[in-house]
Amino acid sequence: MSKLKIGRELGLFDAIMVGLGGGMGIEIFVLLNYAADIQVAGSAVVLSLFLSGLTTLLYMLSYCELGSAIPEVGGEYTYTKVAFGGVNAFLAGWLRWLSSLLGAALAAIGFAIYLDALISPLSLNVPLTAALIVIVLTVLEILGLKEMGTIIPVSLIVTFTVFIAGGLLHGLTPKPLIPATSQNLSGVFLATIYTVPMFLGVRAIVASGARIKNPSKNIPRALILSALIMMLINCSVTYVAVGVVPPETLAGLAGSPTPLLTLAARTIKFPPLPIGIWEALVNIVGIFAAVVSLTTAMMVQSSIAIGLSRDGYFPKALLSFHKRFKTPFLVIIFNSLFTVLFAATGIIVFLGYAASFASILVFTFVNFSLMKLREKSPHLERPFRTPLYPLIPVAGIAVAPLLLAFPIVLGEESAVSAFTLSVSLLVLAFMAYYVRMVGREVDFDRLRVALGGISLGMGALLALLSPLLMSRFPLYILVFVSAVSILAGALNITVRARKIF
Repeated sequence: MSKLKIGRELGLFDAIMVGLGGGMGIEIFVLLNYAADIQVAGSAVVLSLFLSGLTTLLYMLSYCELGSAIPEVGGEYTYTKVAFGGVNAFLAGWLRWLSSLLGAALAAIGFAIYLDALISPLSLNVPLTAALIVIVLTVLEILGLKEMGTIIPVSLIVTFTVFIAGGLLHGLTPKPLIPATSQNLSGVFLATIYTVPMFLGVRAIVASGARIKNPSKNIPRALILSALIMMLINCSVTYVAVGVVPPETLAGLAGSPTPLLTLAARTIKFPPLPIGIWEALVNIVGIFAAVVSLTTAMMVQSSIAIGLSRDGYFPKALLSFHKRFKTPFLVIIFNSLFTVLFAATGIIVFLGYAASFASILVFTFVNFSLMKLREKSPHLERPFRTPLYPLIPVAGIAVAPLLLAFPIVLGEESAVSAFTLSVSLLVLAFMAYYVRMVGREVDFDRLRVALGGISLGMGALLALLSPLLMSRFPLYILVFVSAVSILAGALNITVRARKIF
């Protein structure tokens, strides 16, 4: 079979537009309400965004080295596959696929929220509307819907620039950006984990690495510049938004059905536009950003699912293309079913944490891959070398559990629920990998490892579900069964895996 050849037609400007197009989506329109609530970060949410941006920039330095050394289709999945292969590559691909599903669900809910704000006082069923937009765009993608190039980021940059100028010139009241109490400091770190998705889209550059000219220079430059531009835009827009709304509005903002940017637009008096028009424009831009985010996420889902199907991790049937439209219609439908399921929750905070969970674990795989390839392939050409190695990748790995654990330690309910769901899906993925091994050639040792992996996954899943099952089964039985399953599975894998791999 001949390899698919992709032309390198994207220069540095185009690559930056790809990063901004991925980063400037619906996230800033829907994730600020929770983070800017006075009980979370309040006006210090700007500091949270700055920390989120620094975290993303830290990870992008590792992406720069891998993207310039391995500028191939697949991004994170390809890096982990080259470095480790096996279950690590599969889990990296699964997590990247899961994060795109959650991002798409977040975009669908954002669409419904901003459409509801636009047609107010009429009221929409947000989960139902979110599901409907996913269905509509699924049909359009099957028919061959394409990306909209540089129009998207340029339009949003213009809109945000006018928004910032309007706030600075009309009605901005500076508010403290440094938390005044330890409770607010905790809120700043709590808001950081929820605002990370506002920056994640810049990694779309590595997914387009095979199309970028002179990738050894343009990929690192585009990643770093896109991350810095996103930090400037997100922090500036948020500073204006929390600065123009009344202080009392930030109290209870997390439970408000009206997005913070819409509330800010009602306050800004920008002379060229009549009162009320600016609010409508912000709502329209929010709808536009949601559609763009959703279509981009759906395209990413298809790309990853095709790669996983090609390698045998997903059913091979998903590789079927529509005879007339030449699109992977089964993959698109498969992904959309999961997106609708997540979108039906209608819970922004839940999806925001779950998307961060999956993405941050992917970043962890990327940093481990960087370190593994430094050891495994010391002579690999690396046009860009991550500075302060190994400090940068080690810091990236260390930051991940801190970000993910902080909301859990504080007992944030949505984070606990999202964490449980995310880990359960990860365990199911782990089990699916080993179930796939059973279907290969008949080999006693391979079968033993496969069954060990399944046992380990079932034990971990049972441990996660124990709080839900305690009403039906005694806790000591649940603990005993899960512990035995985990121990048996781990022993089978560690004792026999070396003979196979």
